[in-house]
Amino acid sequence: MTQDAADFPPVDLPPTDQSLPIALLRARERLMIPIREALQVTGLTEQQWRLLRVLEEFGPQDATKLAKRASLLMPSQTRIVQNLSEKGYVTRRTNPEDRRRQVVSITAAGHQVLVKNAPKAREISDEVAAALGEEKVKMLVSILDDIIHM
Repeated sequence: MTQDAADFPPVDLPPTDQSLPIALLRARERLMIPIREALQVTGLTEQQWRLLRVLEEFGPQDATKLAKRASLLMPSQTRIVQNLSEKGYVTRRTNPEDRRRQVVSITAAGHQVLVKNAPKAREISDEVAAALGEEKVKMLVSILDDIIHM
């Protein structure tokens, strides 16, 4: 015999519409809709795009640092780097200081993918800023950074 949820005692948690983790997930999904649409044209996934952006911004780096900066788990990052390497967008080489590690770099082709798609990415970013206001966007990014570093 199954029980209806009304038969259970209440759980001492805030309502889901007041839950910060759930609100963050919902906001992320809303923000990702136009980004996913834009990425369909590129043939890149969200994770591949992030990884290329991080490499463009920070330059060649250790795979572990790259995974952290791109918010990827190491097994996923390894697979994504392999895929991007096959596409010619990144290269991997052994770290001369620690031969157990690899250094990942963006190639000219990877850079060109970013250059080609930067206007659309900027347009999406500008639309969010226009909808929320520049000050709210800055405040939100600052608050999220505080959460990341707490």
